[in-house]
Amino acid sequence: MTHSRAVRWTTTAALVVSVLIIVTGGVVRVTGSGLGCPTWPRCTDDSFTTATVDTGIHGAIEFGNRLLTFVICLAVGAVIIACLAQKPRHRTLLWSGWGQFLGIVLNAVVGGITVLTGLNPYVVAAHFLAAIALLVSATVSYDIAHRAVVPAPAERTRRLARWLVGVTAVVVVVGTIVTGSGPHPGDSAEVHRIPVSWTVVTVVHGVFAVLALVLAAVVVVVAARAGDDLVRRRATILLVLFVAQAALGTYQSLDGLPGLAVVLHLGGAALTAAGATRVLLAARTSRVDRTAPEALAV
Repeated sequence: MTHSRAVRWTTTAALVVSVLIIVTGGVVRVTGSGLGCPTWPRCTDDSFTTATVDTGIHGAIEFGNRLLTFVICLAVGAVIIACLAQKPRHRTLLWSGWGQFLGIVLNAVVGGITVLTGLNPYVVAAHFLAAIALLVSATVSYDIAHRAVVPAPAERTRRLARWLVGVTAVVVVVGTIVTGSGPHPGDSAEVHRIPVSWTVVTVVHGVFAVLALVLAAVVVVVAARAGDDLVRRRATILLVLFVAQAALGTYQSLDGLPGLAVVLHLGGAALTAAGATRVLLAARTSRVDRTAPEALAV
């Protein structure tokens, strides 16, 4: 079915804000602003904002990141309203909208625990993974809203796409351990770190990233030979993202983890997670609608 303009616009907005909240979370971390608001749900014991106390730039950065929660609430609320207003309703799209709502609640709760535990690195990792889960849900909604159903790809293409998503997930999870064991703990004060060798875990992260890159290249070739054009196009985009991530990750490791590079790498992680999800969604499609213009969308 062709979805309404409201559904397409709101799912796009929700996806953009889901990426933005991950990027701004990276800014919070590299600037040492994680405890700029030292408590939760208030910013301080006396205020929900930074206006009544001198929390400085760190408080402003952390509070700005918190404000994005309200922005994404509005965006996801708009998605749900648009899905409810559309006739006929698309059940899966509506459920994915509610999935985003639950993702927001999960992120808010884990984010609060992160502050209350003084940036415990394990909780910080869980907070990032919760943000990725929210992003995946937003990606599903976006994909359903913007593309008609197209022919199912070959079984080999589908199997490789599943492997690609699995390895990408491992890259993301190991990346949280890299973050939790390395510099940029999120605050200028002494913060507990995960007690593993940062060098070793970084190498492991890099190995899985290279494996994901190779798998993306294989998916491109296999999908092209099988005539699975949508999977091929999306896997090509993901391959480019992996190459950029590899180059950026290598640079930041050799240059002492400059803040800007770390933030860009986090943004790239969000885009690769969304990209891998889109490859899987294209590979799981099972019905045919060649007449709809959305069927040719990227």
